[in-house]
Amino acid sequence: MTLASPPIRQQAPAGPQSAKLAAVAAEMAVLRALPTDLQRYLALRTLQRDNPVLFYKMLVHHVQEILPFVYTPTVGEACQKYHSIGVPTYGLYLRATDAGRFLQQLRAYPQQDVRVVVVTDGERILGLGDLGAGGMGISEGKSLLYTAAAGVPPHQILPVTLDVGTNNPQLLADPEYRGLRQNRVTGAAYEALVAEFIAALKAWQPHVLLQFEDFANHTAFHLLEEYRPQICCFNDDIQGTACICLAGVLSALRATGSSLADQRILFYGAGEAGTGIGELIAICLEHRHGMTRKQGRSRCLFMDSRGLVCSSRADLQPHKKPFAHDVPHCRTLLEAVQQIKPTVLIGVSTVAGAFSEDVLRAMAELNPRPIIMPLSNPTSKSECTFEAAVAATRGRVLFASGSPFPPCSHDGRTLYPAQANNAYIFPAVGHAAVLTRCKEISDDVFLAAAEALASMSSVAQLEQGHLFPAFAGIKAVSAHLIATVADFMVRAGLGSLPADFDEAVRRSGLPSSASNLTRWEAYAVAHMYDPNAAKL
Repeated sequence: MTLASPPIRQQAPAGPQSAKLAAVAAEMAVLRALPTDLQRYLALRTLQRDNPVLFYKMLVHHVQEILPFVYTPTVGEACQKYHSIGVPTYGLYLRATDAGRFLQQLRAYPQQDVRVVVVTDGERILGLGDLGAGGMGISEGKSLLYTAAAGVPPHQILPVTLDVGTNNPQLLADPEYRGLRQNRVTGAAYEALVAEFIAALKAWQPHVLLQFEDFANHTAFHLLEEYRPQICCFNDDIQGTACICLAGVLSALRATGSSLADQRILFYGAGEAGTGIGELIAICLEHRHGMTRKQGRSRCLFMDSRGLVCSSRADLQPHKKPFAHDVPHCRTLLEAVQQIKPTVLIGVSTVAGAFSEDVLRAMAELNPRPIIMPLSNPTSKSECTFEAAVAATRGRVLFASGSPFPPCSHDGRTLYPAQANNAYIFPAVGHAAVLTRCKEISDDVFLAAAEALASMSSVAQLEQGHLFPAFAGIKAVSAHLIATVADFMVRAGLGSLPADFDEAVRRSGLPSSASNLTRWEAYAVAHMYDPNAAKL
């Protein structure tokens, strides 16, 4: 399968600002005229290759409109068809057959001033499963968001795919598939490849932030635990998702006037994303509400494919056991809602439509303002739609989803769905780690980021459904989050005050009486990529 690529563009000559804006407007018009989102994705990726200056201007200035094309939901389909549609790859493949030469390949990469690396092994891409080398699309998409959302210069970000094979028989039989045609490397051989990659990164760069992305459950937790003390790293599926979800819950609780300590939270899905959220909620309850970690975990209950996770079950994976409470087993979600009486329902199952009308109505009967968060990506895997949630709760729902949904009207009001997009979190946390040369990203870093984001919408905005600030203003949001997180990292001894901090703040023109957070915001803004001025 091949989609027609746009013609190769010539680099636009420098000119007046009005001419540059006209070029962006013209390219946006071309983009909007394309018939499918996948064609928009390919057009943008082709423009990135052919005219990067124009591409990054479009990305930064039209981020809210372009985000769904370069990331979820379109990136899922792009990863599935990555090799058949001719996506221009700019990331780096490190293949199992290249073992022993990873450092050599990193040193040969065209850009050497790399500060951020986004890596996947392609085994669990979004909710789509093993996409092998096609997972490069997710590393590249996340890398673009570091620039679009938090202003990390593009040349400082490297997308990487560890191609260790695939267990997807359709890919192995596909003549257009360009990854290794073998079953996945596992066990000690896999561990050795990851260890070589980490060692090569540390030898290549004096400080680099590593983001693990879309690894399967059986490797994600282990790799995070193994390498967290060795290199500045985090797993976005575990920690980034936890952070944005906690921020959404805290923001929704501002609308209800309730405390997190009074909530019962039911998760449909008990993988790395769900238990990561539960753990961060437990940390918040421990640090902010005086509970023990065990008491905090007891407020989070999980359902997996075999029903409610409870202490009577002997079939639980290690990451589920801390959330196995002494409660009766339930087979169905509706039964669990009726028994547990949750105030918050979170979907991380990738089971489309799992939040049925009966489940949504049960939540509405139990709660004046039910908090419902179907987080699974892409849209085709979402546990429910915004429209269904509004209808079943008669407009009383506080809603956030993983993929975008359109607004809808109810009882004469227009209600807006919040998108719990990790792009609010990981670019800002990552940029803060780079600026402070952070040694280790603790769970408290994500707690600080969640609380800061949850405070940014006004009460009036919350009533309309805006649990998060508009993504169109993401650079200002990120500046605030970078400031909050960087300040925390330095105060906690995780990072260091940058050598140019005082000089950059002085150049910003801030008065000497400015608060430390305001000074950090000025520093963050000063170090954000400007597509109108920066070199690529």
